[in-house]
Amino acid sequence: MSIKNRRKFAIILAAGDGKRMKCDQPKVLCEVLFQPMLKWVENACRSAGLDEIYIVAGDQPDALSQVVSSDCSIVIQAERRGTGHAVMMAADALGAGGDVIVLYGDAPFINEDVINAALAQHQAQRNAVTVVTAKVSDPTGYGRIIRGADGEIAGIVEQKDATDAQRKIDEINSGVYWFDAAFLADALQKLTCQNAQGEYYLTDTVKIALETGARAGGFLCEDGDVILGANDRKGLKLLNEIARNREIDRHLSNGVDIPLDDGVIIGLGVFIDHDARIMPGTVLLGDTKIGAHAVIGPNSYIKDSTVGAGSSILSSYLTDSTVGEGTTVGPFTQLRPNSHIGNGAKIGDFVEVKNSTIGDKTSVAHLTYIGDADVGSQVNFGCGVVIANYDGIHKFRTTIGDRAFIGCNTNLIPPVRVGEGAYTAAGTTVDSDVPDGALSIGRARQEIKEQWAAKNINFKGGKKATEV
Repeated sequence: MSIKNRRKFAIILAAGDGKRMKCDQPKVLCEVLFQPMLKWVENACRSAGLDEIYIVAGDQPDALSQVVSSDCSIVIQAERRGTGHAVMMAADALGAGGDVIVLYGDAPFINEDVINAALAQHQAQRNAVTVVTAKVSDPTGYGRIIRGADGEIAGIVEQKDATDAQRKIDEINSGVYWFDAAFLADALQKLTCQNAQGEYYLTDTVKIALETGARAGGFLCEDGDVILGANDRKGLKLLNEIARNREIDRHLSNGVDIPLDDGVIIGLGVFIDHDARIMPGTVLLGDTKIGAHAVIGPNSYIKDSTVGAGSSILSSYLTDSTVGEGTTVGPFTQLRPNSHIGNGAKIGDFVEVKNSTIGDKTSVAHLTYIGDADVGSQVNFGCGVVIANYDGIHKFRTTIGDRAFIGCNTNLIPPVRVGEGAYTAAGTTVDSDVPDGALSIGRARQEIKEQWAAKNINFKGGKKATEV
């Protein structure tokens, strides 16, 4: 079998319990740009073509299994005795040979380019182990890379075991390694815990390789962020800031206008077309797509939704919905899941739409609730319209035809249909179908009582006339 066709797989170390994070979940489930750090690492492995993935979990394996893909194999490290001990928990995976990469589940910025470039060097040099390294201005807390006179790696020394001279070295261990699987299986049996921490260090595999005459290499990564992890909330905040700025820079390079990025958060996978404008306070997440020349914000939240070209979303909340082209939404509008707004429509302030379709050029200007409805095109809603879609047990749908006019404070009691070009008078409660072109009036007849106020109210004192 050629080197390039060798089996390639990954072991992700994810047993940290998150005590320093002061959280109830495993540390690797803390989120960067609203995605668990562990998922970042899994995605990087899959982008690099590694679909055989083993995850070393701590005492909450079920929590990890809910986040990663179902084909990941999860093994448990019941007690924490170091990185070498963690890999021992996945030792059975090494028996079939090949090349294996070991990564930390709380270092989210590893990427497919680094994974594949390090593998290429690992295979080209026929190394037993290849360590991914980086140079940083402050190496405090990281294992130092010790190189020999020939420039090859001579060892890795952990911070607590390093001498003063070694602590001045700025090349550090990223915690990412490519191993020949057969070598790693043998090296794990030779690890000892004779160190300041009393733990089994994976870094000692480099020493074992050199002592047995095998080759140990180092892949120097130009991107120092690759090594960054998070041990506490401050570290997590830093990772979020780096990831947020990277995404904003990516969209700026693609022709998106972000005049001021205060409060702007754009999640991974969001697509924004050229000349769209993203205003301060806007959050875009999930499978969201923004069309060209659209204006989003300020202060809008959009998740798993599509906004068409030239539309405007002002201070509004959209989830699992679609908005057509040239449509305005907001301010203070909520589109709940499965809401679909057509082209050239207007959804104004304090409007809520849920599980409904609204046609082209329909206007829902203000103070209206539309739930479980199919609304045609060029319909006009007056202020205060409510579709009473729920009777406490079942939900029913309402249908409104093209060019209908729904008067102010109309209540629609489904299942009901308002026909094309039909009208409802202000204050009407509609509980039966309205034919095409008809007018529905359903309200109490107005009654006038002359001189009632003078007889019953003292305007100056606010008391009844009989009490004065």
